[in-house]
Amino acid sequence: MSASGIGTSALLAFQRAIGTTSNNIANSATEGYSRQRTELSNLTPQFLGGSFQGQGVQVDTIRRISDDFVNTQLRNSISDQSNAELKASLAGRIDDLLGSSSSGLTPVLQDFFDAGQDLANDPTSSAARTVFLTEAESLAERFASIDRRIEEQRDIINGQIRTNVDEINSLTEAVAGLNREIVSKSTQGTPNDLLDQRDRVLNQLAEKVNVRITEQDDGAVNVFVGNGQALVLGGNNRELVAESLTGDPRSPDIGLATSGDPVNISRFIQGGELGALLETRTGIIDEAQNTLGRLAISIGEEFNNQNNLGLDLEGNLGANIFGISEPTVRGFPGNGSDGIPEVEVSDVRAITSSDYRLRYVGGEYELTRLSDGKNITLVPDDDLLLVAPEDEDEDGLVIHVDGLEAEEGDQWLIQPTRNGARDLSVEMTDPAGIAAAAAVRADLGEDNKGDATIASVRAVDADTLDLDAISVEFDGSNFIVNGDNDTPIQPGPDGVTTIAFNGWEMEIRGTPEAGDTFDVSSNVGYPGDNRNMLAMNELSDERLVGGDRTFGDGYNSLLANVGTRTRQAQVAQESANAQLEQARAQREAVSGVNLDEEAADLIRYQQAYQAAAQVISVSNSLFDSLLGAVRR
Repeated sequence: MSASGIGTSALLAFQRAIGTTSNNIANSATEGYSRQRTELSNLTPQFLGGSFQGQGVQVDTIRRISDDFVNTQLRNSISDQSNAELKASLAGRIDDLLGSSSSGLTPVLQDFFDAGQDLANDPTSSAARTVFLTEAESLAERFASIDRRIEEQRDIINGQIRTNVDEINSLTEAVAGLNREIVSKSTQGTPNDLLDQRDRVLNQLAEKVNVRITEQDDGAVNVFVGNGQALVLGGNNRELVAESLTGDPRSPDIGLATSGDPVNISRFIQGGELGALLETRTGIIDEAQNTLGRLAISIGEEFNNQNNLGLDLEGNLGANIFGISEPTVRGFPGNGSDGIPEVEVSDVRAITSSDYRLRYVGGEYELTRLSDGKNITLVPDDDLLLVAPEDEDEDGLVIHVDGLEAEEGDQWLIQPTRNGARDLSVEMTDPAGIAAAAAVRADLGEDNKGDATIASVRAVDADTLDLDAISVEFDGSNFIVNGDNDTPIQPGPDGVTTIAFNGWEMEIRGTPEAGDTFDVSSNVGYPGDNRNMLAMNELSDERLVGGDRTFGDGYNSLLANVGTRTRQAQVAQESANAQLEQARAQREAVSGVNLDEEAADLIRYQQAYQAAAQVISVSNSLFDSLLGAVRR
């Protein structure tokens, strides 16, 4: 090739290099832009005069400076940061709601207990009785108020879930479209700008959910979520749906659209805003609402039971003070049977704050506690009543399935406490109905000679309570109840004997003599008695919630749990922010535009371009001189 041709090849090559450098400078502030570099190589030399002579330079490609590993780290950091930031924000809202002195439960709960103490001090006071019912109504209203505000947060989260699903579908469609463009243009060269555009879309997708990317040989990428659910395969994308797939209309699940029913992949969704929304709804919203509901049910049931064991101002056994919700049961979409099992709480002190899934598989029912995934053993009774056995009494549920006509694979969602706070109400309208007096009293026989005394007597079972007068006589060896010699009761150790009969329980202390009697009768006619109200007040200090917490502790544990999660989210956010900043710096170090370097390259390419132009100029001058010599 002539000197002119060599110069021309250099001129064209450096012109391309100057254009690439100019493009880098122009896009130095463009988000997600990867700097480009013009790759040059020498043309194949020509054998002339016994040696190889160079033929100039050519542009091989415009290479995009990018590192897949660094880009993956950046996407993961983006996903983690958006996840932590949103979780911290959402958890903080619930923490503020529950812990506020104006909107929380603690002050109202204490006022209710204080009113009970005032009533115990003056059991016949109509004012004290009215205040007690008023505070009970305030307590029920506060439970309902907190529940409403939690539901408002649930609505906000559900709306954000649906919005995120729509945005993810738009982004995966964009990725699939870019895949098609990239594949179609890859035969003509590397479409650098399209690759940058696709990376930007993938980063936006990572903000919504944690994704895994694999690249195909043709340059297209596949996008997966969870444990391998494909959102994009080459030029095709699959849509997500947000709808109820587990029977709870208040909590839409994430499903992967198929030709049939959507496949529920909620449990596989991690990272990003969508992962944060699902984690917060399950780990904080559901837990807070269920725990609050369990506390409301426990308070209502315990105070009702105790009021049932006393006498009101009219001398009648006490009625219920509170109205309490029943467990919520819903069938899964797609169930073959329309039947819904009946679920009841058998032991309010044993219920948990978890939801459950009942499934009919292989002709048997399986119950799973969703909070920890534990399978709860069910024992069928003769009437097909399924009861958790004694070693599973922490769940306190009874499930009726008689006549359900379940089909294989049918499932039901059981929420024992979800609506407990919402539905707690005060059924009692007449303050006279508060049973402050004990239902039974006990007296020593007039002719007793021993030193035995009656330590206490109280009603213990409203269902079997009988207020008929009963006499207990000591025959010298045993206690005989109402002359029934067939069921003698031996004196207890250390001179303490407990006698249980007709729904009441009496404790005798000391040593009786033969013929001593202990008479139990109705307590009607003693309205100033406050023993049952004192027993009601003692409920506040007993560990009745879950078998290990007082009412106050039950709420405080909820506050502690939410507060801990909030702090964890805040710490995670701080860490994620630092990691994202580091990942972005690493990406900029590899793919970012350094204006100083580009300016130096621009000068270098400009000088090379001018030198190439000079080569052409000299070559033309020599050629003109040669032509002039020939003409002479």
